[in-house]
Amino acid sequence: MSPRNPLPPPPPPADVQSWPDRDARLADRALALDELGRRLLGGGRLVTFLLSFVLLQLGWGLVGVLLVSLGGPAPDPIMMLTGLVTAVLGIGVLVPAVWLTVRGLRRDRTARERLVRWAALDRHGPTDARLRAPVLSVCWLLLSFALCGLGLWTGFAVPAGATRDDGYGLVAYGMGVALILWITGLTGLAKAVGHYRLAVRLTGPRPPAGRSASSELPRPE
Repeated sequence: MSPRNPLPPPPPPADVQSWPDRDARLADRALALDELGRRLLGGGRLVTFLLSFVLLQLGWGLVGVLLVSLGGPAPDPIMMLTGLVTAVLGIGVLVPAVWLTVRGLRRDRTARERLVRWAALDRHGPTDARLRAPVLSVCWLLLSFALCGLGLWTGFAVPAGATRDDGYGLVAYGMGVALILWITGLTGLAKAVGHYRLAVRLTGPRPPAGRSASSELPRPE
């Protein structure tokens, strides 16, 4: 993930592979798949995922101070000045939050591509079972469902509960909160479901030898 702790490299090309036997190849394959699976769904990746979400909400919350002050029926100059300062701080938080999110998605894609290549080398029951990571996938699913559900509730509750005194600024802020919840939740759902489906395809039965036209590596989702 970082320069000091990079992803496992892809396997060497077929013409330069030099494992002494199948056991050595399976051992290297298991190490690479376990590490790549941990990078995709492990605790460290989950912390990064949640940190990105918290930073997005924090940045939008600071911007929301300005929205609420502008959307009120009688804007207060002091509140508007305070909102302007907090909005600048909020943008300063949103920029690294978006960067962290995009970087995480790019590294996930790289990890999936390498996982596909390592998995295609061979088959090994215990290693393949760990790759599916059903417990971690369920944890990501439950957390993502909770975020989507909270986003759905927020998207309806804030506009329904807003009064004329609250103004449109509060509604705009609430819809932004709901949108961040939805995007984060849907990203987590796609990540968990996509990893499990990819792992099942990679570790399932090999196609018959006669079906060479459709035996190419599955694309990572």
